[in-house]
Amino acid sequence: MFDSLTSRFSATFTSLRSRGKISRNDIETACSEIRTALLESDVALEVVEDFISHIAEKSINTLATLQSGANQSGAIFDIVNASLIEILGGQARRVRFSKNPPTVIMLAGLQGAGKTTLAGKLAKYYADQGNTPLLVAADLQRPNAVTQLQVVGENAGVAVFSPEAGNGVGDPVKVAKSGVEFAKAKQFNMVIVDTAGRLGVDADLMNQASDIRDVLNPDEILFVVDAMIGQDAVRTSQAFLDGVGFDGVVLTKLDGDARGGAALSIASLTQRPIMFISNGEKLTDFDIFYPDRMASRILGMGDIATLAEAAKKAFDGDTSAKLEDKFARGEDFTLEDFLDQLSAISKMGNMSKLLGMLPGAGAMKPLGKNGNFDEGEIVRTRAIVESMTPAERRDPKVLNGSRRSRIALGSGLKTSDVNNLVNRFSAAQKMMRQVRNGGMPSGMAGKGMPAIPMKKPIPKKKSKSGNPAKRALEESG
Repeated sequence: MFDSLTSRFSATFTSLRSRGKISRNDIETACSEIRTALLESDVALEVVEDFISHIAEKSINTLATLQSGANQSGAIFDIVNASLIEILGGQARRVRFSKNPPTVIMLAGLQGAGKTTLAGKLAKYYADQGNTPLLVAADLQRPNAVTQLQVVGENAGVAVFSPEAGNGVGDPVKVAKSGVEFAKAKQFNMVIVDTAGRLGVDADLMNQASDIRDVLNPDEILFVVDAMIGQDAVRTSQAFLDGVGFDGVVLTKLDGDARGGAALSIASLTQRPIMFISNGEKLTDFDIFYPDRMASRILGMGDIATLAEAAKKAFDGDTSAKLEDKFARGEDFTLEDFLDQLSAISKMGNMSKLLGMLPGAGAMKPLGKNGNFDEGEIVRTRAIVESMTPAERRDPKVLNGSRRSRIALGSGLKTSDVNNLVNRFSAAQKMMRQVRNGGMPSGMAGKGMPAIPMKKPIPKKKSKSGNPAKRALEESG
């Protein structure tokens, strides 16, 4: 979502770093470029003007105090980074749990923002942490909203309270109140209430939402907003803040093609933190919002912390330990090991999103159509490996022509695809052997990587000459 904004920030700071000593005029030029980038990303004008004014003033004051030879561009980068974090809310905030369960969370927002799906994601997130959430179907207006929540709840493995069929029938205030009473009786420690939305902000929507709020007195009211809403995000969020009030924001569809200005505008103007983000269609595509990590991604520095957390969830500890032990014993990395790693990587989610978390990912060459990673490559690779027998996976050297043709037929691909995979795997296996033996893979030294000396081979004993004169000369030499 922030690709365009990231590239503009990166270009601006590349220009600053190339100048060495930075003047006041350089700062004004950089601020002008950042201002244009933010406006093009649909950030509210008021937020942009405050942001630019703050970083310009602080940058000029900082340059005046820096000693000669100091990293001026680095100091300005730190100012922009800190200002971005402040705009995005400062620190990540968690849900406030009630001292007397259940903790009641009410969702509010426009129709189409993704509240119902978000309810399921939120419930699964807390269920995975050992909580017992209950979903309450209080959206009785939108056609099939109750049915959708029941399906989402079933997929998430979470109970759903839905006494009314909906489709315009039933009292949502009564359902919400009954849902909390049911949760208390059945000892659920969390209630997530899905409320009705509208196609636009209107009096009926606000009155119904405020009535539910009054009868529930929820611990948290979360405003669910589509990140692709653009400039209208500010008007909508302010209307909900005035009409119903909310404690935090949830941004949905963060994986879309929007320019991302909503994230920078809402938190700043409403003074309410963005608490969660939804960045995909799966129930697991959901996480806590970290302002510092998002600022790092916007500035092109990646998000290693989130990437590490995703890897920790995906990679089985026992499997990783066995692989490390195997590597230490000097055994070869096999296609069976490779298949295990592919399965773990697939669990981490969309590869394009994962690559976006790497520092400098914006400068990488496109890896597929439209600059995205070709997700089909992993599917094709798995199909080839899974079409092999266990013996073939352990020792690819046995793959003769007839075996490769059989594997191609089984995977639905060409023999050339099988050949390419085997060749790439053999090269990777050879590289891993070199690294294991303490050496640098051929071709890597001298290309920005330090050369690692190979282990010295044990010299062979030379045979002695049978000629006494020659043998004496060899021994003296």
